[in-house]
Amino acid sequence: MKNIVVPFLLLLLFSCNESSNENDPLETVSVDLEKYTGRWYEIASFPNTFQEGCSCTYAEYTKKEDYIQVYNHCLQDGEVSDISGKAFPAGEGKLKVQFFWPFKGDYYVIDIGQNYEYAMVGAPSRGSLWILSRTRDMDDELYDRLLKLAESKGFDTSDLQKTPQEDCG
Repeated sequence: MKNIVVPFLLLLLFSCNESSNENDPLETVSVDLEKYTGRWYEIASFPNTFQEGCSCTYAEYTKKEDYIQVYNHCLQDGEVSDISGKAFPAGEGKLKVQFFWPFKGDYYVIDIGQNYEYAMVGAPSRGSLWILSRTRDMDDELYDRLLKLAESKGFDTSDLQKTPQEDCG
């Protein structure tokens, strides 16, 4: 297994993209961290160098006493690429994610399904965005609704790329 710096949350640590909405607060939703734990498949995200060539991307969250253990996984060029980190509660729907001490990145849950079947996560800079699901696929109607919601919150969704989730074994 090769350990390469990849998926989802790592980019949050290095999100310095400027946005016209950067100074506007990014509203979050209420999140029950117990319900949020478990596996989330990446349906789409803004491209980043850490995930180049990734498919079958998912994150696994495990609740610990005062933090959440984060495990990110993808197949990159046919090999497993993964990284572990920690997420610390930082307010309603907000986490501070850390893969490398002392750096922490913002992880804002900006929408979540009533039964925690999907989530949309972004950074206040609007430079990072992920659409996540408990399953490897998502209904087109829901995906389109989430795109519109992201746009209404100041995200430029023209760069959003769907994550291949086929042939994952």
